[in-house]
Amino acid sequence: MHAHRLASMLLLASLAASALPALAQGKPSKPASPIYGVVLPDGYRQWEMVGVATEDAPLDELRAVVGNPIAMKAYRLGQLPFPDGAMLVKLAWKRQRSTEFPAATVPGAPTTVQVMVKDSKRYADSGGWGYGRFIDGKPVDAAQHQTCFACHNALVKARDDVFTKLAP
Repeated sequence: MHAHRLASMLLLASLAASALPALAQGKPSKPASPIYGVVLPDGYRQWEMVGVATEDAPLDELRAVVGNPIAMKAYRLGQLPFPDGAMLVKLAWKRQRSTEFPAATVPGAPTTVQVMVKDSKRYADSGGWGYGRFIDGKPVDAAQHQTCFACHNALVKARDDVFTKLAP
């Protein structure tokens, strides 16, 4: 058993040592958005649905917003502002006609995945929210992230800068 414990400790030390260069340089293990440092959260595709929407031209998108358990609890309680730790993810696709049922509009090619993370201390200058916009898993440029807070704050400040309402 002593040898097993020693082997486990050596393995952990080796793993920690391999992570040190990235940690020492302050690099996240996933691509992070400029300005906010937001990453795509693990498991977000399994989160609960908040609501859906379509966007007209020029984007012509179908969109679905999902929330982590903290966000969903806040939605159900009508809690504003959202508590720290709440996360919302918007998935967007080009909309297209269904080939099986032409009256239906269905998701086509994916366009973006957008993330909002509530951390009132870290993101104090942007209403407590950090933003990330990703295409093919990679964050878009800083110029696109500079518009996030201004748009949300101008249009939905009374709802803690969150556009999507909980679907009935």
